[in-house]
Amino acid sequence: MPGKAADFLRAAELGPAERAVLDQGVAVRRGQGYTLRVSAVPAVHRQLLARCQSLDGSQGLPAVPAQRKARREYESRVGALVPIKP
Repeated sequence: MPGKAADFLRAAELGPAERAVLDQGVAVRRGQGYTLRVSAVPAVHRQLLARCQSLDGSQGLPAVPAQRKARREYESRVGALVPIKP
């Protein structure tokens, strides 16, 4: 998960499962920013991605290009996840 998306989610009101995922993540420095490596089932990643929708500048909020890019990157990573069949 890109650092800008993680920072946004840390400030948001999250459920206990989502909060636990963020708290257990490991920050990895990447260039000027960081990536938060989190282990969670695809459903939790999709919930977190849904909460990042406002980073696109929807709902009358101004869009910050770096935040939009972070959400798009996270969306592409979540889209590549294959659900594990029991």
